[in-house]
Amino acid sequence: MVIMFSMIALFFAAVIAILYVTLKKTRSFDDYAVASRSFGPWYVAMCYVNSWWPGTVFISFAGLSVTSGVFGFYGLAYSTLGLAFMYFMATRAWRWGKHYGLVTQPDLLKLRYNSKAVGIITSIIGAVAIFPWTVLGMQALATVFHIASEGSWALPVCLVVGLLVVLIRQIWTVQMGMRGLVYTDMFQGIFAYVIAAIVCIWLLVAPSSPANWGDLSHLAGNLIKVPGDGDGYGSLYLFCQVFTGVVGALCWPMSFVRIYTANNIRSVKKSTNYAIIISGVFYALLTLVMIAAAHIPNVAKNPQAGWTTLLQDYGGTWLIGLGLVMIFAGSIGHIDGSVQAAGTQIANDIVDSRKNMSDHQKTVFSKICMIVFVFAAAIAAYFTNGMPRLQLLAQMSYQGIIQISVPLFLGVFFKFGNKFGAIAGMVSGFVLAAALTIAFPDDIPALGSLTSGVVGLVVNLVLYVVVSMATKTGKGEAERVNELFLVASASTPVSDRSTGAVEEPVSLVAMEGSETAAAPSA
Repeated sequence: MVIMFSMIALFFAAVIAILYVTLKKTRSFDDYAVASRSFGPWYVAMCYVNSWWPGTVFISFAGLSVTSGVFGFYGLAYSTLGLAFMYFMATRAWRWGKHYGLVTQPDLLKLRYNSKAVGIITSIIGAVAIFPWTVLGMQALATVFHIASEGSWALPVCLVVGLLVVLIRQIWTVQMGMRGLVYTDMFQGIFAYVIAAIVCIWLLVAPSSPANWGDLSHLAGNLIKVPGDGDGYGSLYLFCQVFTGVVGALCWPMSFVRIYTANNIRSVKKSTNYAIIISGVFYALLTLVMIAAAHIPNVAKNPQAGWTTLLQDYGGTWLIGLGLVMIFAGSIGHIDGSVQAAGTQIANDIVDSRKNMSDHQKTVFSKICMIVFVFAAAIAAYFTNGMPRLQLLAQMSYQGIIQISVPLFLGVFFKFGNKFGAIAGMVSGFVLAAALTIAFPDDIPALGSLTSGVVGLVVNLVLYVVVSMATKTGKGEAERVNELFLVASASTPVSDRSTGAVEEPVSLVAMEGSETAAAPSA
Protein backbone atom coordinates (compact mmCIF):
# COMPACT_ATOMS: atom_id res chain seq x y z
CA MET A 1 0.00 0.00 0.00
CA VAL A 2 2.82 2.41 0.89
CA ILE A 3 4.57 1.77 -2.42
CA MET A 4 1.46 2.43 -4.51
CA PHE A 5 0.53 5.62 -2.65
CA SER A 6 4.14 6.82 -2.90
CA MET A 7 4.14 6.33 -6.67
CA ILE A 8 0.91 8.31 -7.05
CA ALA A 9 2.19 11.03 -4.71
CA LEU A 10 5.48 11.38 -6.59
CA PHE A 11 3.66 11.65 -9.89
CA PHE A 12 1.29 14.30 -8.52
CA ALA A 13 4.23 16.21 -7.04
CA ALA A 14 5.89 16.20 -10.47
CA VAL A 15 2.71 17.65 -12.01
CA ILE A 16 2.67 20.45 -9.42
CA ALA A 17 6.38 21.09 -10.00
CA ILE A 18 5.77 21.52 -13.73
CA LEU A 19 3.00 24.01 -12.95
CA TYR A 20 5.29 25.96 -10.64
CA VAL A 21 8.06 26.11 -13.24
CA THR A 22 5.74 27.23 -16.04
CA LEU A 23 3.63 29.59 -13.91
CA LYS A 24 3.42 33.12 -15.23
CA LYS A 25 0.85 35.88 -15.14
CA THR A 26 -1.70 35.77 -17.95
CA ARG A 27 -1.62 38.91 -20.09
CA SER A 28 -5.09 38.71 -21.63
CA PHE A 29 -8.18 36.54 -21.89
CA ASP A 30 -6.77 35.11 -25.13
CA ASP A 31 -3.66 34.11 -23.20
CA TYR A 32 -5.77 32.61 -20.41
CA ALA A 33 -8.21 30.73 -22.65
CA VAL A 34 -5.97 29.47 -25.49
CA ALA A 35 -2.41 30.21 -24.27
CA SER A 36 -2.00 32.94 -26.90
CA ARG A 37 -1.98 30.26 -29.64
CA SER A 38 1.67 29.50 -28.92
CA PHE A 39 2.16 25.70 -28.87
CA GLY A 40 3.75 23.33 -31.35
CA PRO A 41 2.29 20.09 -32.77
CA TRP A 42 3.46 17.59 -30.13
CA TYR A 43 1.98 19.60 -27.28
CA VAL A 44 -1.31 20.09 -29.11
CA ALA A 45 -1.42 16.41 -30.09
CA MET A 46 -1.02 15.21 -26.52
CA CYS A 47 -3.68 17.71 -25.43
CA TYR A 48 -6.03 16.17 -27.98
CA VAL A 49 -5.42 12.67 -26.64
CA ASN A 50 -5.60 13.67 -22.96
CA SER A 51 -8.96 15.34 -23.57
CA TRP A 52 -10.07 12.31 -25.59
CA TRP A 53 -9.30 9.34 -23.35
CA PRO A 54 -10.09 9.86 -19.66
CA GLY A 55 -8.75 7.60 -16.95
CA THR A 56 -11.90 5.53 -17.22
CA VAL A 57 -10.56 4.08 -20.50
CA PHE A 58 -8.59 1.70 -18.25
CA ILE A 59 -11.80 0.83 -16.40
CA SER A 60 -14.96 0.98 -18.51
CA PHE A 61 -13.44 0.53 -21.99
CA ALA A 62 -11.06 -2.15 -20.74
CA GLY A 63 -14.00 -3.89 -19.07
CA LEU A 64 -15.99 -3.70 -22.31
CA SER A 65 -13.20 -5.50 -24.16
CA VAL A 66 -13.16 -8.26 -21.54
CA THR A 67 -16.91 -8.88 -21.75
CA SER A 68 -17.62 -8.03 -25.41
CA GLY A 69 -14.36 -8.90 -27.15
CA VAL A 70 -13.84 -7.38 -30.59
CA PHE A 71 -16.71 -4.93 -30.06
CA GLY A 72 -14.22 -3.01 -27.94
CA PHE A 73 -12.51 -1.96 -31.17
CA TYR A 74 -15.41 0.36 -31.94
CA GLY A 75 -13.56 2.88 -29.75
CA LEU A 76 -10.54 2.58 -32.05
CA ALA A 77 -12.73 3.09 -35.11
CA TYR A 78 -14.45 6.23 -33.91
CA SER A 79 -11.36 7.80 -32.33
CA THR A 80 -9.17 7.49 -35.42
CA LEU A 81 -11.97 8.50 -37.80
CA GLY A 82 -12.90 11.42 -35.58
CA LEU A 83 -9.33 12.71 -35.52
CA ALA A 84 -9.07 12.19 -39.28
CA PHE A 85 -12.09 14.46 -39.79
CA MET A 86 -10.58 16.92 -37.33
CA TYR A 87 -7.64 17.19 -39.74
CA PHE A 88 -9.90 18.70 -42.40
CA MET A 89 -11.86 20.94 -40.04
CA ALA A 90 -8.95 22.22 -37.99
CA THR A 91 -7.47 24.55 -40.62
CA ARG A 92 -10.66 26.54 -41.11
CA ALA A 93 -11.35 26.67 -37.38
CA TRP A 94 -7.80 27.84 -36.60
CA ARG A 95 -7.79 30.50 -39.33
CA TRP A 96 -11.08 31.96 -38.11
CA GLY A 97 -9.83 31.73 -34.55
CA LYS A 98 -6.61 33.56 -35.35
CA HIS A 99 -8.22 36.27 -37.49
CA TYR A 100 -11.25 36.97 -35.29
CA GLY A 101 -9.78 36.18 -31.87
CA LEU A 102 -11.97 33.15 -31.14
CA VAL A 103 -11.29 31.19 -27.94
CA THR A 104 -14.13 28.62 -27.74
CA GLN A 105 -16.26 26.41 -29.95
CA PRO A 106 -19.43 28.52 -29.33
CA ASP A 107 -17.34 31.56 -30.34
CA LEU A 108 -16.92 30.02 -33.79
CA LEU A 109 -20.62 29.24 -34.20
CA LYS A 110 -21.59 32.69 -32.91
CA LEU A 111 -19.31 34.18 -35.57
CA ARG A 112 -20.49 31.90 -38.38
CA TYR A 113 -24.19 32.56 -37.79
CA ASN A 114 -23.84 36.13 -36.49
CA SER A 115 -25.97 35.20 -33.48
CA LYS A 116 -25.39 35.39 -29.73
CA ALA A 117 -28.27 32.93 -29.25
CA VAL A 118 -26.46 30.26 -31.27
CA GLY A 119 -23.36 30.74 -29.10
CA ILE A 120 -25.38 30.55 -25.88
CA ILE A 121 -27.21 27.36 -26.92
CA THR A 122 -23.97 25.71 -28.03
CA SER A 123 -22.30 26.66 -24.75
CA ILE A 124 -25.18 25.32 -22.64
CA ILE A 125 -25.22 22.00 -24.51
CA GLY A 126 -21.45 21.70 -24.15
CA ALA A 127 -21.38 22.52 -20.43
CA VAL A 128 -24.29 20.16 -19.67
CA ALA A 129 -22.68 17.35 -21.66
CA ILE A 130 -19.28 17.80 -19.97
CA PHE A 131 -20.66 17.66 -16.43
CA PRO A 132 -21.42 13.89 -16.14
CA TRP A 133 -17.98 12.99 -17.46
CA THR A 134 -16.35 15.26 -14.90
CA VAL A 135 -18.31 13.44 -12.22
CA LEU A 136 -17.31 10.03 -13.60
CA GLY A 137 -13.68 11.17 -13.76
CA MET A 138 -13.75 12.03 -10.07
CA GLN A 139 -15.23 8.65 -9.29
CA ALA A 140 -12.45 6.99 -11.33
CA LEU A 141 -9.98 8.68 -9.00
CA ALA A 142 -11.85 7.16 -6.06
CA THR A 143 -11.30 3.74 -7.63
CA VAL A 144 -7.57 4.48 -7.88
CA PHE A 145 -7.32 5.24 -4.15
CA HIS A 146 -9.51 2.26 -3.21
CA ILE A 147 -7.17 -0.11 -5.07
CA ALA A 148 -4.04 1.65 -3.77
CA SER A 149 -5.28 1.17 -0.20
CA GLU A 150 -5.77 -2.52 -0.97
CA GLY A 151 -9.43 -2.14 -0.10
CA SER A 152 -8.80 -0.87 3.43
CA TRP A 153 -10.26 2.55 2.61
CA ALA A 154 -14.00 2.65 2.17
CA LEU A 155 -15.20 4.01 -1.18
CA PRO A 156 -16.69 7.20 0.35
CA VAL A 157 -13.31 7.95 1.95
CA CYS A 158 -11.52 7.31 -1.36
CA LEU A 159 -13.97 9.60 -3.11
CA VAL A 160 -13.29 12.42 -0.64
CA VAL A 161 -9.52 11.99 -1.09
CA GLY A 162 -9.94 12.01 -4.87
CA LEU A 163 -12.03 15.16 -4.68
CA LEU A 164 -9.39 16.86 -2.54
CA VAL A 165 -6.72 16.00 -5.12
CA VAL A 166 -8.88 17.45 -7.89
CA LEU A 167 -9.50 20.62 -5.91
CA ILE A 168 -5.77 21.03 -5.21
CA ARG A 169 -5.02 20.63 -8.92
CA GLN A 170 -7.68 23.21 -9.79
CA ILE A 171 -5.72 25.90 -7.92
CA TRP A 172 -3.34 26.01 -10.90
CA THR A 173 -6.02 25.36 -13.52
CA VAL A 174 -7.88 28.43 -12.27
CA GLN A 175 -4.68 30.50 -12.06
CA MET A 176 -3.03 29.55 -15.35
CA GLY A 177 -5.88 28.59 -17.62
CA MET A 178 -4.97 26.70 -20.80
CA ARG A 179 -1.18 27.16 -20.60
CA GLY A 180 -0.87 25.04 -17.47
CA LEU A 181 -3.08 22.34 -18.98
CA VAL A 182 -0.99 22.05 -22.12
CA TYR A 183 2.30 21.59 -20.24
CA THR A 184 0.90 19.05 -17.79
CA ASP A 185 -1.05 17.20 -20.50
CA MET A 186 2.26 16.38 -22.16
CA PHE A 187 3.68 14.92 -18.94
CA GLN A 188 0.45 13.12 -17.98
CA GLY A 189 0.00 11.80 -21.50
CA ILE A 190 3.45 10.18 -21.51
CA PHE A 191 2.39 8.03 -18.55
CA ALA A 192 -1.27 7.50 -19.50
CA TYR A 193 -0.73 6.54 -23.15
CA VAL A 194 2.93 6.12 -24.13
CA ILE A 195 4.16 4.13 -21.14
CA ALA A 196 0.82 2.30 -21.05
CA ALA A 197 1.33 1.25 -24.67
CA ILE A 198 4.83 -0.03 -23.84
CA VAL A 199 3.43 -2.08 -20.92
CA CYS A 200 0.75 -3.49 -23.24
CA ILE A 201 3.39 -4.58 -25.77
CA TRP A 202 5.37 -6.27 -23.01
CA LEU A 203 2.28 -8.09 -21.78
CA LEU A 204 1.52 -9.32 -25.30
CA VAL A 205 5.03 -10.58 -26.13
CA ALA A 206 6.38 -11.79 -22.76
CA PRO A 207 6.35 -15.62 -22.72
CA SER A 208 5.19 -15.75 -19.10
CA SER A 209 2.43 -13.16 -19.53
CA PRO A 210 -1.08 -14.42 -18.71
CA ALA A 211 -2.44 -12.33 -21.62
CA ASN A 212 -0.15 -12.69 -24.65
CA TRP A 213 -0.57 -13.00 -28.42
CA GLY A 214 -1.16 -16.73 -28.17
CA ASP A 215 -4.36 -16.23 -26.20
CA LEU A 216 -5.84 -14.25 -29.11
CA SER A 217 -5.78 -17.34 -31.35
CA HIS A 218 -8.38 -19.27 -29.33
CA LEU A 219 -10.99 -16.80 -28.10
CA ALA A 220 -14.44 -17.81 -26.94
CA GLY A 221 -17.16 -17.49 -29.58
CA ASN A 222 -18.92 -14.62 -27.83
CA LEU A 223 -15.74 -12.51 -27.99
CA ILE A 224 -15.53 -12.51 -31.80
CA LYS A 225 -19.08 -11.27 -32.37
CA VAL A 226 -20.39 -7.74 -32.49
CA PRO A 227 -23.85 -6.47 -31.49
CA GLY A 228 -26.38 -7.36 -34.16
CA ASP A 229 -24.63 -10.63 -34.98
CA GLY A 230 -27.34 -12.99 -33.79
CA ASP A 231 -28.12 -11.33 -30.48
CA GLY A 232 -30.92 -8.98 -29.41
CA TYR A 233 -29.53 -5.91 -31.17
CA GLY A 234 -30.58 -4.71 -34.60
CA SER A 235 -28.30 -4.27 -37.59
CA LEU A 236 -27.92 -0.51 -37.08
CA TYR A 237 -26.57 -0.61 -33.52
CA LEU A 238 -22.86 -0.93 -34.35
CA PHE A 239 -23.13 1.76 -37.01
CA CYS A 240 -24.76 4.11 -34.51
CA GLN A 241 -22.05 3.55 -31.92
CA VAL A 242 -19.23 4.31 -34.35
CA PHE A 243 -21.09 7.14 -36.09
CA THR A 244 -22.03 8.82 -32.82
CA GLY A 245 -18.44 8.54 -31.63
CA VAL A 246 -17.00 10.06 -34.82
CA VAL A 247 -19.47 12.95 -34.84
CA GLY A 248 -19.24 13.53 -31.11
CA ALA A 249 -15.45 13.51 -31.21
CA LEU A 250 -15.49 16.81 -33.08
CA CYS A 251 -18.11 18.40 -30.85
CA TRP A 252 -16.61 18.07 -27.37
CA PRO A 253 -15.56 21.59 -26.27
CA MET A 254 -12.39 20.41 -24.50
CA SER A 255 -11.16 18.72 -27.71
CA PHE A 256 -12.19 21.47 -30.11
CA VAL A 257 -10.54 24.30 -28.17
CA ARG A 258 -7.16 22.54 -28.54
CA ILE A 259 -7.15 23.71 -32.15
CA TYR A 260 -6.81 27.31 -30.99
CA THR A 261 -3.70 26.62 -28.89
CA ALA A 262 -1.58 25.84 -31.98
CA ASN A 263 0.98 28.43 -33.06
CA ASN A 264 0.38 28.04 -36.81
CA ILE A 265 -1.41 25.97 -39.44
CA ARG A 266 1.52 23.55 -39.74
CA SER A 267 1.14 22.72 -36.05
CA VAL A 268 -2.63 22.29 -36.42
CA LYS A 269 -2.24 19.74 -39.22
CA LYS A 270 0.70 17.89 -37.72
CA SER A 271 -0.93 17.69 -34.30
CA THR A 272 -3.93 15.82 -35.67
CA ASN A 273 -1.63 13.34 -37.42
CA TYR A 274 0.39 12.78 -34.27
CA ALA A 275 -2.76 12.43 -32.17
CA ILE A 276 -4.11 9.74 -34.53
CA ILE A 277 -0.90 7.74 -34.05
CA ILE A 278 -0.75 8.15 -30.26
CA SER A 279 -4.44 7.46 -29.71
CA GLY A 280 -4.71 4.62 -32.24
CA VAL A 281 -1.64 2.69 -31.10
CA PHE A 282 -2.46 3.08 -27.39
CA TYR A 283 -6.12 2.06 -27.65
CA ALA A 284 -5.49 -0.84 -30.07
CA LEU A 285 -2.87 -2.33 -27.76
CA LEU A 286 -5.01 -1.88 -24.64
CA THR A 287 -7.96 -3.57 -26.35
CA LEU A 288 -5.84 -6.51 -27.55
CA VAL A 289 -4.43 -7.04 -24.05
CA MET A 290 -7.83 -7.01 -22.38
CA ILE A 291 -9.34 -9.39 -24.96
CA ALA A 292 -6.39 -11.72 -24.44
CA ALA A 293 -6.96 -11.51 -20.67
CA ALA A 294 -10.67 -12.38 -20.88
CA HIS A 295 -9.96 -16.04 -20.04
CA ILE A 296 -8.34 -15.17 -16.68
CA PRO A 297 -10.90 -15.99 -13.92
CA ASN A 298 -10.16 -12.95 -11.73
CA VAL A 299 -10.36 -10.60 -14.73
CA ALA A 300 -13.59 -12.14 -16.03
CA LYS A 301 -15.10 -11.96 -12.52
CA ASN A 302 -14.64 -8.18 -12.31
CA PRO A 303 -14.04 -6.77 -15.84
CA GLN A 304 -14.06 -3.14 -14.66
CA ALA A 305 -10.99 -3.91 -12.53
CA GLY A 306 -9.47 -6.13 -15.22
CA TRP A 307 -6.53 -3.84 -16.01
CA THR A 308 -5.30 -3.54 -12.44
CA THR A 309 -6.03 -7.21 -11.73
CA LEU A 310 -3.91 -8.26 -14.70
CA LEU A 311 -1.02 -6.01 -13.68
CA GLN A 312 -1.13 -7.20 -10.09
CA ASP A 313 -1.19 -10.88 -11.05
CA TYR A 314 1.70 -10.46 -13.49
CA GLY A 315 3.95 -7.80 -11.99
CA GLY A 316 2.94 -7.37 -8.37
CA THR A 317 2.91 -4.14 -6.39
CA TRP A 318 5.25 -2.06 -8.56
CA LEU A 319 3.45 -2.80 -11.82
CA ILE A 320 -0.02 -2.25 -10.40
CA GLY A 321 1.29 0.99 -8.88
CA LEU A 322 2.39 2.10 -12.35
CA GLY A 323 -1.03 1.10 -13.69
CA LEU A 324 -2.75 3.25 -11.07
CA VAL A 325 -0.52 6.18 -12.04
CA MET A 326 -1.76 5.74 -15.63
CA ILE A 327 -5.40 5.90 -14.54
CA PHE A 328 -4.61 8.84 -12.26
CA ALA A 329 -2.85 10.71 -15.09
CA GLY A 330 -5.68 10.20 -17.55
CA SER A 331 -8.34 11.18 -15.01
CA ILE A 332 -6.59 14.35 -13.82
CA GLY A 333 -5.92 15.48 -17.38
CA HIS A 334 -9.48 14.92 -18.53
CA ILE A 335 -11.03 16.59 -15.48
CA ASP A 336 -8.73 19.61 -15.85
CA GLY A 337 -9.63 20.00 -19.51
CA SER A 338 -13.35 19.65 -18.83
CA VAL A 339 -13.36 22.21 -16.03
CA GLN A 340 -11.30 24.70 -18.06
CA ALA A 341 -13.52 24.34 -21.14
CA ALA A 342 -16.76 24.65 -19.16
CA GLY A 343 -15.62 27.67 -17.16
CA THR A 344 -14.29 29.50 -20.21
CA GLN A 345 -17.44 28.86 -22.23
CA ILE A 346 -19.79 29.98 -19.49
CA ALA A 347 -17.87 33.22 -19.01
CA ASN A 348 -17.14 33.95 -22.66
CA ASP A 349 -20.30 32.74 -24.39
CA ILE A 350 -23.12 33.00 -21.86
CA VAL A 351 -22.32 35.78 -19.39
CA ASP A 352 -20.40 38.01 -21.82
CA SER A 353 -23.23 37.75 -24.37
CA ARG A 354 -25.53 39.52 -21.92
CA LYS A 355 -23.04 41.97 -20.46
CA ASN A 356 -19.96 42.97 -22.40
CA MET A 357 -16.95 42.44 -20.16
CA SER A 358 -13.32 43.47 -20.41
CA ASP A 359 -10.58 40.87 -20.80
CA HIS A 360 -9.80 41.13 -17.10
CA GLN A 361 -13.45 40.70 -16.13
CA LYS A 362 -13.86 37.67 -18.38
CA THR A 363 -10.72 36.08 -16.94
CA VAL A 364 -11.93 36.64 -13.37
CA PHE A 365 -15.43 35.36 -14.11
CA SER A 366 -14.01 32.34 -15.95
CA LYS A 367 -12.04 31.46 -12.80
CA ILE A 368 -15.19 31.80 -10.70
CA CYS A 369 -17.11 29.56 -13.10
CA MET A 370 -14.37 26.90 -12.90
CA ILE A 371 -14.49 26.92 -9.11
CA VAL A 372 -18.29 26.62 -9.07
CA PHE A 373 -18.25 23.90 -11.74
CA VAL A 374 -15.69 21.73 -9.98
CA PHE A 375 -17.45 22.06 -6.61
CA ALA A 376 -20.78 21.15 -8.20
CA ALA A 377 -19.20 18.10 -9.85
CA ALA A 378 -17.53 17.14 -6.56
CA ILE A 379 -20.84 17.25 -4.72
CA ALA A 380 -22.55 15.25 -7.48
CA ALA A 381 -19.73 12.68 -7.48
CA TYR A 382 -20.09 12.14 -3.73
CA PHE A 383 -23.86 11.77 -3.63
CA THR A 384 -24.17 9.73 -6.83
CA ASN A 385 -21.35 7.31 -6.08
CA GLY A 386 -22.58 3.84 -7.04
CA MET A 387 -25.85 5.05 -8.58
CA PRO A 388 -26.58 2.94 -11.68
CA ARG A 389 -28.56 5.72 -13.35
CA LEU A 390 -25.48 7.92 -13.58
CA GLN A 391 -24.42 5.95 -16.65
CA LEU A 392 -27.68 7.07 -18.23
CA LEU A 393 -26.58 10.68 -17.78
CA ALA A 394 -23.26 9.88 -19.45
CA GLN A 395 -25.02 8.25 -22.39
CA MET A 396 -27.39 11.19 -22.63
CA SER A 397 -24.46 13.59 -22.71
CA TYR A 398 -22.96 11.83 -25.73
CA GLN A 399 -26.29 11.66 -27.52
CA GLY A 400 -26.77 15.35 -26.74
CA ILE A 401 -23.33 16.68 -27.69
CA ILE A 402 -23.62 15.46 -31.27
CA GLN A 403 -26.52 17.86 -31.83
CA ILE A 404 -23.90 20.61 -32.15
CA SER A 405 -22.51 18.84 -35.22
CA VAL A 406 -25.13 19.97 -37.77
CA PRO A 407 -24.56 23.74 -37.53
CA LEU A 408 -20.86 23.16 -36.81
CA PHE A 409 -20.00 20.90 -39.77
CA LEU A 410 -22.35 22.46 -42.30
CA GLY A 411 -21.49 25.95 -41.11
CA VAL A 412 -17.73 25.42 -41.44
CA PHE A 413 -17.79 23.79 -44.88
CA PHE A 414 -20.89 25.30 -46.56
CA LYS A 415 -22.27 28.80 -46.89
CA PHE A 416 -25.84 27.49 -46.73
CA GLY A 417 -27.74 27.84 -43.45
CA ASN A 418 -28.59 30.64 -41.05
CA LYS A 419 -29.11 31.26 -37.36
CA PHE A 420 -32.79 30.33 -37.42
CA GLY A 421 -32.03 26.89 -38.84
CA ALA A 422 -29.14 26.39 -36.42
CA ILE A 423 -31.25 27.28 -33.36
CA ALA A 424 -34.27 25.22 -34.43
CA GLY A 425 -32.14 22.19 -35.25
CA MET A 426 -29.95 22.17 -32.13
CA VAL A 427 -32.76 22.79 -29.62
CA SER A 428 -35.15 20.23 -31.17
CA GLY A 429 -32.43 17.62 -31.64
CA PHE A 430 -31.10 17.97 -28.09
CA VAL A 431 -34.53 17.86 -26.43
CA LEU A 432 -35.62 14.86 -28.51
CA ALA A 433 -32.36 12.99 -27.88
CA ALA A 434 -32.64 13.60 -24.12
CA ALA A 435 -36.27 12.42 -24.01
CA LEU A 436 -35.56 9.29 -26.07
CA THR A 437 -32.48 8.44 -23.99
CA ILE A 438 -34.61 8.40 -20.85
CA ALA A 439 -37.09 6.06 -22.53
CA PHE A 440 -34.47 3.99 -24.41
CA PRO A 441 -31.11 4.25 -22.59
CA ASP A 442 -29.29 1.91 -24.98
CA ASP A 443 -31.10 1.57 -28.31
CA ILE A 444 -34.56 1.79 -29.91
CA PRO A 445 -35.48 -1.79 -30.97
CA ALA A 446 -38.40 -0.72 -33.16
CA LEU A 447 -36.02 1.35 -35.31
CA GLY A 448 -33.46 -1.38 -35.94
CA SER A 449 -31.50 -0.42 -32.80
CA LEU A 450 -30.98 3.20 -33.79
CA THR A 451 -29.84 5.24 -30.81
CA SER A 452 -31.60 8.32 -29.48
CA GLY A 453 -28.83 10.67 -30.56
CA VAL A 454 -28.99 9.56 -34.19
CA VAL A 455 -32.78 10.04 -34.27
CA GLY A 456 -32.34 13.50 -32.77
CA LEU A 457 -29.60 14.24 -35.29
CA VAL A 458 -31.89 13.40 -38.23
CA VAL A 459 -34.55 15.78 -36.90
CA ASN A 460 -31.83 18.35 -36.27
CA LEU A 461 -30.59 18.16 -39.87
CA VAL A 462 -34.07 18.31 -41.40
CA LEU A 463 -35.02 21.38 -39.36
CA TYR A 464 -31.69 23.07 -40.12
CA VAL A 465 -32.29 22.72 -43.86
CA VAL A 466 -36.03 23.45 -43.89
CA VAL A 467 -35.95 26.43 -41.53
CA SER A 468 -32.90 27.93 -43.23
CA MET A 469 -34.62 27.66 -46.62
CA ALA A 470 -37.87 29.11 -45.28
CA THR A 471 -36.26 32.12 -43.59
CA LYS A 472 -33.74 32.87 -46.33
CA THR A 473 -30.51 34.82 -45.88
CA GLY A 474 -30.27 38.57 -46.51
CA LYS A 475 -27.78 40.12 -48.93
CA GLY A 476 -25.74 41.69 -46.14
CA GLU A 477 -25.48 38.39 -44.26
CA ALA A 478 -24.52 36.56 -47.46
CA GLU A 479 -21.68 39.03 -48.06
CA ARG A 480 -20.50 38.60 -44.46
CA VAL A 481 -20.42 34.82 -44.85
CA ASN A 482 -18.52 35.17 -48.13
CA GLU A 483 -15.90 37.19 -46.27
CA LEU A 484 -15.63 34.46 -43.62
CA PHE A 485 -15.00 31.82 -46.25
CA LEU A 486 -12.43 34.03 -47.92
CA VAL A 487 -10.53 34.19 -44.62
CA ALA A 488 -10.85 30.40 -44.31
CA SER A 489 -9.36 29.85 -47.76
CA ALA A 490 -5.96 28.12 -47.68
CA SER A 491 -4.66 30.57 -50.29
CA THR A 492 -5.40 33.66 -48.21
CA PRO A 493 -2.89 35.10 -45.69
CA VAL A 494 -4.48 35.15 -42.22
CA SER A 495 -3.97 38.11 -39.92
CA ASP A 496 -4.31 38.51 -36.19
CA ARG A 497 -6.60 41.49 -35.60
CA SER A 498 -5.20 42.07 -32.11
CA THR A 499 -1.56 42.37 -33.25
CA GLY A 500 -1.75 42.93 -36.98
CA ALA A 501 0.65 40.01 -37.59
CA VAL A 502 0.09 38.14 -40.85
CA GLU A 503 0.77 34.45 -41.49
CA GLU A 504 1.35 33.59 -45.11
CA PRO A 505 -0.59 30.66 -46.64
CA VAL A 506 1.20 27.31 -46.60
CA SER A 507 0.79 24.66 -49.27
CA LEU A 508 0.16 21.10 -48.18
CA VAL A 509 3.31 19.96 -49.97
CA ALA A 510 5.45 22.50 -48.15
CA MET A 511 3.74 21.71 -44.87
CA GLU A 512 4.28 17.97 -45.09
CA GLY A 513 7.90 18.48 -46.08
CA SER A 514 8.70 20.84 -43.25
CA GLU A 515 10.86 19.51 -40.48
CA THR A 516 11.05 22.65 -38.41
CA ALA A 517 7.61 22.20 -36.86
CA ALA A 518 8.13 18.59 -35.88
CA ALA A 519 9.84 19.22 -32.57
CA PRO A 520 7.86 20.29 -29.47
CA SER A 521 7.80 24.02 -29.05
CA ALA A 522 5.94 26.54 -27.01
